[in-house]
Amino acid sequence: MSEDHAHIQEFFTARAADWDSKFPDDGPAYAAAVAGLGLRSGDRVLDAGCGTGRALPALRAAVGASGVVVGVDLTPAMLRAAVRAGRHRDGWLLLADVAALPLRPESFDAVFAAGLISHLPRPAENLRELRRVVRPGGILALFHPVGRAALAARQGRQLTPDDLRAEPTLRPLLASAGWRMTSYTDEDARFLAMAVRLD
Repeated sequence: MSEDHAHIQEFFTARAADWDSKFPDDGPAYAAAVAGLGLRSGDRVLDAGCGTGRALPALRAAVGASGVVVGVDLTPAMLRAAVRAGRHRDGWLLLADVAALPLRPESFDAVFAAGLISHLPRPAENLRELRRVVRPGGILALFHPVGRAALAARQGRQLTPDDLRAEPTLRPLLASAGWRMTSYTDEDARFLAMAVRLD
């Protein structure tokens, strides 16, 4: 395991047990972000970095019983918390690294990634891996239930122009990984960048 992976697992393992209770009001923001994906019944969707699976119920509702929902996370404790919350009933849970997904190419219609981008050790490379598993024309949603400024204030840090989620940084990063940004929202209540996979 790389040092990056060990650090990420350590960070989230320590927080997994009370993660949901720390953010009890995020449900509507997750539901709205999932609705923005435009998923249809029967679609296949990947929740990359699913954590405790907070998006899984909304994703399942969007794709229906005939759809496929897969949640992937690097931290076993987060997946155990998802099971304790009963969210494993809404999708398959898979312990895996988004940098090397054990999934077939072009096997999903969309990828939902909540809070993931700031934890990627090699963002361009990792976004290319997410592109690999999505069909041409498929959708990527990079989401956070708190906007950039509100999150920086919560964490006691300054918001800097080179922030990975800043539009002038994120747009070319996505393009370099084979995605075209189609929308960008950064408000106190949520961050959501949508992109489409280029052929």
